[in-house]
Amino acid sequence: KEFLNVSPENLTDPTRDYFFLSKGHDVPALYGTYVELGWLEESRLSNHLKTNDTIYWHPNRNIPGVEFHSGSLGHNLSVAMGVAMDCKLRKQKNKVVVVVGDGELNEGSMWEGLLVASAYKLDNLMIVVDRNQFQANMPTEELIPLNPLKKKFEAFGCSVKKVNGHNFEKMDKVFKDFPFQKGKVSVVIAETVRGKGLPSIEKRADRWFVNFKPEEIEGLLSELHSKKKTKLTSETIVAR
Repeated sequence: KEFLNVSPENLTDPTRDYFFLSKGHDVPALYGTYVELGWLEESRLSNHLKTNDTIYWHPNRNIPGVEFHSGSLGHNLSVAMGVAMDCKLRKQKNKVVVVVGDGELNEGSMWEGLLVASAYKLDNLMIVVDRNQFQANMPTEELIPLNPLKKKFEAFGCSVKKVNGHNFEKMDKVFKDFPFQKGKVSVVIAETVRGKGLPSIEKRADRWFVNFKPEEIEGLLSELHSKKKTKLTSETIVAR
């Protein structure tokens, strides 16, 4: 909220900042943030896996605050890049931020977009990589290795910072440094742990994209909230 000037109220304001969630399957975190900010009613969250609501499954522009649909990986970087280029041409100072997954970097369109973004010196564009080292149910380095990732981005003309993605103070400091270098795309490699905060499922491929039984949910909530009660049901808790 302090970093980006964006809200449901200013979505038609050409001076607003832009946020794109390219790894659309992480949308429960986005919608949960909207609830915390008061942009979305908490009761809507229980409809996340129901097809009769626009909150279903992936980011939907019909939800106030969402800039662009996402889900099919590899596309939103180019969308964000186009917005950043438009802002540059208009001589505006908008920030454009896109969150991508590390597995998503297997998409050729990601690197094509980076070539163009670097060529046009889009230093108003920030890419945040969720580097949890998993792609679906396999470790990234066992599928199509990405390392040395920082050097790859630098080779494409980006200015890169690595940070602990679970340390909010360090993340905040990195965001405040944006843009990292004049004339270059800023890339944040946020090193994260899939399932962080839930020791029983951390880094476990077999706990990815599954519905949990009610008794399993109680155990997970005990781990996460010290037995704090919640209204969430099994169909709305999906490990991503």
